[in-house]
Amino acid sequence: MITTQTKILVTGGAGNVGSALVEKLLQNSNNFVVILDNLSTGLLSKLPPSETPNWKFIKADVNNLNDISTVMLSYNFDYVFHFAAVVGVIRTQENPIDVLRDIDGIKNVLDFSKNSTVKHVYFSSSSEVYGEPVELPQNEYRTPLNSRVPYAVVKNVGECFFRTYWQTYQLPYTIFRFFNTYGPNQSTDFVVARFLASALKGKDITIYGDGSQTRTFTFVEDTINVCNTIFEKKLLVNDVINVGNDELMTIKDLALLTIKLTGSSSKIIHLPPLKEGDMTRRQPDNKKMKEILNKKLISVEEGILRMMKDERFLKSIG
Repeated sequence: MITTQTKILVTGGAGNVGSALVEKLLQNSNNFVVILDNLSTGLLSKLPPSETPNWKFIKADVNNLNDISTVMLSYNFDYVFHFAAVVGVIRTQENPIDVLRDIDGIKNVLDFSKNSTVKHVYFSSSSEVYGEPVELPQNEYRTPLNSRVPYAVVKNVGECFFRTYWQTYQLPYTIFRFFNTYGPNQSTDFVVARFLASALKGKDITIYGDGSQTRTFTFVEDTINVCNTIFEKKLLVNDVINVGNDELMTIKDLALLTIKLTGSSSKIIHLPPLKEGDMTRRQPDNKKMKEILNKKLISVEEGILRMMKDERFLKSIG
């Protein structure tokens, strides 16, 4: 009996979450994964080992119509995970036009997916869409999407596009609202990796403001397991889910924990607060995620300890 391969496109597949998703998808030998990334922030080192079968990397920009049309028309994809985006608080603030261009990528993916072989599209949204919370935890349906920074606006517009393409073209979708996800493939542009890299090298750890901002931190294994389970079991069709841990921690406490776990001599240095985009509080209502995983989420302490032992992270920071 001949089994037809499932063809999957992952945009942004050389990034932190995208590369972890690819790794998980390739554990199913029936999947063939095309990884698309322009390498503006993604890295070739995050791609699967060359000996791993059933994948292909294409350097392309999803925001460029010619790039994405060539890829989409060359493969009869069954599923698309659109994870490509300009990310990082500082980067998105310094490059707002580049952030707004990501709307083109969203439209391109949807236009080439509708009326095609694509059965379902998955979108990487963000907790940033909530802005400053009016309630905690932040619920998918009760909490207004009220942030006005470009990154959050683009994610909100993206969600609207996905919902509208279902209403108009019956293209099924699922929206992942990711809260802070960290792991061994994360670059030091992001807080957990940055703090850990500094601590391991004995360098000062810098914090914007007084460090009282609260966050939740999700180890990438939990993030990817819930995404993959939703994909494999066809859950949450035409719906949205918060993907994140719900254990609150201040940024200062994260720095102190990192110093403690590494036994570092690093000192904490406070910088002026960011002008915008650094929300004071964030915590997901993650009942859906917990129900799907049916297990305790990985703690920040355990996640940091895992990163400290991971050769990929240690190699990336030199």
